[in-house]
Amino acid sequence: MSFATELPLRLVIFDCDGVLVDSEGPSNRAVAEEITKLGWPMDEAESTRRFIGYQLRDIAPVVEAHLGRPVPPGWVEELRRRMVDVLAREVEPMPGIADVLASVAALGLTCRVASNSSMREMRVKFARTGLQHLLARAHSAYDVPRAKPAPDVFLAAAEAEGVPPEACAVVEDSVPGTTAAVAAGMACIGLDAHGAGVELRAAGAHVIHRLSELPALFRSAMRLAA
Repeated sequence: MSFATELPLRLVIFDCDGVLVDSEGPSNRAVAEEITKLGWPMDEAESTRRFIGYQLRDIAPVVEAHLGRPVPPGWVEELRRRMVDVLAREVEPMPGIADVLASVAALGLTCRVASNSSMREMRVKFARTGLQHLLARAHSAYDVPRAKPAPDVFLAAAEAEGVPPEACAVVEDSVPGTTAAVAAGMACIGLDAHGAGVELRAAGAHVIHRLSELPALFRSAMRLAA
């Protein structure tokens, strides 16, 4: 199936975690361990299933509802400190992302990053993975009114570049992110490296399973736009 944006593609907006950097494993393991300490036993797999695409501050209400009591004062910031420490030691670039970024430049496209992560977290991730050059083109959902699945951070990225949403392609790996891209009026490519992509497809994404599939889709969107 071909992939096309409504207008000729001009801007590619990448999610951060699970697209640019392989941080989901370390992040979700840290979240699971901190939640387990509060009395809700959780492993990495369940943390991934429940919280992929979440901001850290949005995890606390889920935990409180399950436990029937508030999390301790300062728990979210302590979780953030733990996350930053883990990412500084363990995060890696997604396999093939350097080639994808080079292809974006070769096609004459621009790119930006739109993430539910804080800028502090992205600084750590990009510093370790050699993607520091993306930081100046990164947008955090902490700096807009609403996080994904609302479209705000994607719309902020497009506005900063002066590109209409219809000429943007978003690369995501989560249902909240896909939902946000669709709500922004942007075409979305959903990366599912380990599954069939059923949930991403249902949310409105064109599903791929390898980052190496992206350059052909970008060329298609530049050529086949209505």
